[in-house]
Parts: sequence; C-alpha cells; structure tokens
Amino acid sequence: MAATQGLPRWERKVRVFLCLFGLVLSIYALHVELSRERDPDYRAMCDLGESVSCSKVFTSRWGRGFGLIQFFVAKDSPLNQPNSVLGIIFYTLQLGLGFSLSKKAALALVLSSWVSMAGSLYLASILAFVLGDFCMVCVSTYIVNFALLYTNLKRRRAIEEMKEKTG
Repeated sequence: MAATQGLPRWERKVRVFLCLFGLVLSIYALHVELSRERDPDYRAMCDLGESVSCSKVFTSRWGRGFGLIQFFVAKDSPLNQPNSVLGIIFYTLQLGLGFSLSKKAALALVLSSWVSMAGSLYLASILAFVLGDFCMVCVSTYIVNFALLYTNLKRRRAIEEMKEKTG
C-alpha cells in the first residue's frame, strides 16, 4: 500500500466503479443491438419513445465502427464491430492499466481517454444533429468517459510527482 501513497485516495475506487459501470453499459448496449438484430420487434428498457430510443441508435450505421469503418471494409466485416465491443475493450484496458503505477501506463490511460472523449464528442454530435435522438445509455457512457479522463489526468500527475520524489 505504501507504493500508492502518492495517489489520490479516491482514485482506485472511482476507477473501478467507472470501469465496471462502463462495462455494464457496453454489455447492455451489445445485448440490445444483438437482440434487435435477431428480433426487429424487440423493445429495450431504454426505448422510451420515438426520439428516446437506444436501440434505434445502436442499430444505426453509426452504431458500428463509429459509422466510419464501413467506408474501408465491408459492412459485415469482422473489423466493423459494434461500438459497444470497443467500449468493452476500452473499459477492460482502463481497469487493467489502472493497477500499474508506471508512467507509461499512466500515459496510456490518459491518451486512450482523450481518444474516448473524441469518440464521445463525435457520437454525441451524431446523436443530437443527425439522428435527433436521446440515448440514455450513450449519454451515460459519455459521462463515464469524461470522468475517466479526469481521473486519469489526476493519476498521471500524482505518479509523475511520486517518481520525481523517489528519483
């Protein structure tokens, strides 16, 4: 425990909570998308109305590969994965790297968080201006991603300060 003394006390608990919450959201999103593909009449818990529908968002062109991968590979290519699969990978990496106290891990956490923020801003603009929909699951992941960025920036600063003190 002495090695983590320089880290903010709240950091580990917050990271675990955010990553687990992000994983739950991503797994639920994948469940909704796969259920809707199997049964077009499937109604998810997050489908509250015509303009408040997560399944409409998840099954849109932007629900896979950010709507961009299909320009480079076939629509049904294994490379064109649902965004929720990317979320599962992201939150798993955030959780795993969060156990390392290395500067490289801290940098990887921050850089991957900035990428997730760029993706969140892109998808939020698609949600608002193209699809005209409100997706509670999507907005929740954007909030989790922002909170992880903040947590990772605090962690990186603390690790750099710890390394400076120890030489």
